Amino acid sequence: MFYHLEPIKIKECQENLLLLYGDEVPERNLPLSRKEIETLKTRRAEGKDLLLSFDRLPYKLYLLSFNSETPMPECQEGLRRKAMDVLKMLEADRQTSLTVSGLGVLPEEVMAVVEGLTLADYSFDRYRSKEAFHLENLTVDSFYIKPDQFESAQRLWNRIFWCREWVNLPVQDLNAAAFADELAAIAVDLDNVTCTVMDRKQIESLRMGGLLAVNRGSVDEPRFVVLEYNPPTSNLRPPICLVGKGIMYDTGGLNIKPDDYMQEMKSDMAGAATMASVLFAAADNQLPVHLVALLPLTDNRPGFNAYAADDILTMYDGTTVEVVNTDAEGRLILADAIAFAARNYNPSLIIDAATLTGAAVRAISTFGIAAMQQHADNPMTMLSLVGKQVYERLVEFPMWKEYDELIKSEVADLRNCGTTPQAGTITAGKFLAHFAGDTPYIHLDIAGVAYFTKPQHYYRFGASGYGVRLLYAFLQMQDMIQ
Repeated sequence: MFYHLEPIKIKECQENLLLLYGDEVPERNLPLSRKEIETLKTRRAEGKDLLLSFDRLPYKLYLLSFNSETPMPECQEGLRRKAMDVLKMLEADRQTSLTVSGLGVLPEEVMAVVEGLTLADYSFDRYRSKEAFHLENLTVDSFYIKPDQFESAQRLWNRIFWCREWVNLPVQDLNAAAFADELAAIAVDLDNVTCTVMDRKQIESLRMGGLLAVNRGSVDEPRFVVLEYNPPTSNLRPPICLVGKGIMYDTGGLNIKPDDYMQEMKSDMAGAATMASVLFAAADNQLPVHLVALLPLTDNRPGFNAYAADDILTMYDGTTVEVVNTDAEGRLILADAIAFAARNYNPSLIIDAATLTGAAVRAISTFGIAAMQQHADNPMTMLSLVGKQVYERLVEFPMWKEYDELIKSEVADLRNCGTTPQAGTITAGKFLAHFAGDTPYIHLDIAGVAYFTKPQHYYRFGASGYGVRLLYAFLQMQDMIQ
């Protein structure tokens, strides 16, 4: 999609126009005939939120009316969701160009629609023989948006695009080595970003028992990728470490997944894709924050000398772990990365993102992220507030000490699954928190939102990139965190 920012005179516009209509403007000011105004009045009497289409041959006028008295986050989210309906209309009308303007609306509301159009326009096309519909040109009224703001947003949307593309790619074309190589190639072109890629021998030298164990069943070597963004404006503050689960494909290992639970398991590396995308977006827009992304990458297979239940692993920090279930592999590779972050970077905060537990989906469905924190009350409060603003919301689960009892082992320091099926999301978070030690730590279980098997609003089928906007907005507000 090509973006254009220019002043728009609504009554003189000779292109397809999407006009946002707020409550503050009299209907007579709209570029509509009397008959069209009557149609609008009749429809708005049933509800203010509606989308109408009027012929302006050879163009179309799309009128998006909404209730601007709705609380701001909900209003903006509603506009993002309406963007999908706009795209459907454009596709039905075979129109690939659109101009966006408004009457009686706020800049944030126009930006929400543009963001919704951008996110909704993504689809995973590279294996299709038939070309899918896409919006080719999007012009936005410069009255509402400043050029630097618009350019920054475009760079963020581009990183969300690539996050979704990586997650959608099958492991046949994106295994651990290929993903690591791609991340390294991107880092070369970004200012103040370095990339270190560690192969199996280097991982062995670090004694990362979790990552090495999960990889034992695979023909493909593991990788441990460390991305660092450290701009001069960061004032050398301790970094925020972003840890992402990078299971490139998850069969469940020897505890192989039953029925169709293996479907969509190419998405089990969404945490790594998310954290890489956040760091790259921060670098693109030169955010003044020191970041380190730590991405353990491997697939989980039942072949060769695959690790087994009852194995006892020694992790990077020396903790021993009894394997109870080889399908609880994500927390094993994350544990090594979290411990590595805590020991080597003295971070101000560690945040991990992972498609970790089905229990998170069962608890809150596909409407948000299951979150937990240890020693990080203030950052969690800020993250939760930001989540409400961008509508990538968190539900905070408790980390009470009683849950520690559920991951105690009779033969090792910890077990990789709880002793009961209850509180599965919390015991997974508790397991990971052990490896953060005293470092402030936030765990984000994105299992319910990273990949959708059915289109949801402005997310089409497949990877969503959910969490990138959340974490990017959080990083923008670092100066407010005490």
